[in-house]
Amino acid sequence: MKYICLGYMDPEKWESMSESERNAFVDECFTYDDVLRKNGHFVGGDALQGPQNAITLRFQNGKVSVTDGPYAETKEQLGGILILEAKDLNHAIQLMSKHPGVKAGPFEIRPAADLTDMIRESERRRSTKKH
Repeated sequence: MKYICLGYMDPEKWESMSESERNAFVDECFTYDDVLRKNGHFVGGDALQGPQNAITLRFQNGKVSVTDGPYAETKEQLGGILILEAKDLNHAIQLMSKHPGVKAGPFEIRPAADLTDMIRESERRRSTKKH
C-alpha cells in the first residue's frame, strides 16, 4: 500500500541551526531516504520551499480567491512529502519512526486513496454527456 507522509517543521528552528547542523541533518535524512529506496519503500517525495512562497486558493462567494501564505497559520509548516510503500499502516509507522526528519517536526502519515473506481465512473459520466 502507498502512504503519503507529510513532514512538518518550524521554519524558525531551521533558520536557527548552524550551517554544519543543517548539513548534518540533511545528510542524515538523505541517507535514510537511500535506505528506503534500496529496500523498495521510497516511491517519491519532494521538499517544499518555505511558507513565505506559498499561495492558498479558496473558492468563496462563487469565485476563487488567492491569499499569500500557507493554508494554516501555525508555527510548524508543511516542509515536504514522502510517498512510501509499506505492507500496512503499522509498517509505515515503523519505517517513518526511524526517519531523522521526525527530529525536526511531526510527520503525518495517511494511506493513499485509490481513486481508480471514482475516475472510471467520472470518465463514464463525462463520455455520456459529450453526445
